[in-house]
Amino acid sequence: MEREMEVKASSPICKAIPSLLSSFVDTFVDFSVSGGLFLPSLDSQNQQTSDLRTQYPSPNRLIAVGDLHGDLEKTKQAFRLAGLVDGSDRWSGGSATVVQIGDVLDRGGEELKILYFLEKLKREATKSGGNLITMNGNHEIMNIEGDFRFVTKLGLQEFSDWAFWYSSGNKMKSLCNGLEKQKDIFAGIPSCFRGVKEEFLNGIRARIAALRPDGPIANKFLSKNVTVLVIGDSIFVHGGLLAEHVDYGLERMNKEVRDWISGLAQKSAPSYCRGRDSVVWLRKFSHEVAMNCDCAALEHVLATVPGVKRMIMGHTIQQAGINGACDNKAIRIDVGMSRGCTNGLPEVLEINDKSELRILTSNPWYQNKYTSNLDMEADRKKEGNELRMQVEVKA
Repeated sequence: MEREMEVKASSPICKAIPSLLSSFVDTFVDFSVSGGLFLPSLDSQNQQTSDLRTQYPSPNRLIAVGDLHGDLEKTKQAFRLAGLVDGSDRWSGGSATVVQIGDVLDRGGEELKILYFLEKLKREATKSGGNLITMNGNHEIMNIEGDFRFVTKLGLQEFSDWAFWYSSGNKMKSLCNGLEKQKDIFAGIPSCFRGVKEEFLNGIRARIAALRPDGPIANKFLSKNVTVLVIGDSIFVHGGLLAEHVDYGLERMNKEVRDWISGLAQKSAPSYCRGRDSVVWLRKFSHEVAMNCDCAALEHVLATVPGVKRMIMGHTIQQAGINGACDNKAIRIDVGMSRGCTNGLPEVLEINDKSELRILTSNPWYQNKYTSNLDMEADRKKEGNELRMQVEVKA
């Protein structure tokens, strides 16, 4: 009898049970946290989400999406504007390349749902020959460092719910022999914080556990972000780049930030991610009044990156919508669309294979009249300029 049990235990099916259980639990947790999403599987030959690249050639169609700040519905509207998702929120963008320029976190209550939504689209896009690239904003860096100044009450609750489901999943895994013992996600996190109300403690502890370097959410999503990106003749960065950043090395910055998020490097963010002149905080080229932008510094930076002729940035809300300064060498795409910001109407930037720029907007003012405000130094009411195209968005 004992011999028979040993043979059964050594069978391929029995050996596969621990990994099958682990996969089932992970899917169950993801489904519960994401609001009902199933993440498509990744092929072994196409592990795009683990790829770290700083430079890509020009695609046939390139879409840039600005800051999202915890507003899932506005996020979906922005993707619908460009025809990137269908009525069931599945990828319909074909071979398009999309860049989301950071600041998914803070100011809203659906941050995790957006992270899962973007991950789902990444995997769907890959299977269709497309590409969705996500970037670090200053709010990602802040949260990884435990700076929660802009977190909302709903944001804390969402992470509390995540901690419940994630811990439940770990308990389920612990019941199975053959699986590695699961770590306590709260290990090393204080049980209370001075000045913090008791009602917020669970949310804060859960947020630290999830987002600190090597935390489950940091590893699952944020470690896949890039901090600076070159696609064709455009360079993308959340805040802005100075010549000293380029001299330091674009690939080097991407690798060091990823290593930090993954828990492989120092405990604090690299210096070029902290302070007003850092790559995620800089506003030299994004002031709403174009004449206050430092065009000379911008031109110097662009001249140091071969083949690049424009910098595309988020971070600073543009009340007038997506626009350009410095002869359209500075393109600013943060329109404050989140309800936690200015509740702006969604807009996205489109660049075609001829490097021509067009703004897709949901603003009904443009339904019968196309006007460009890409270059705020030019006549903003000039007739015949069709860079801004109104697109209907169904809520």
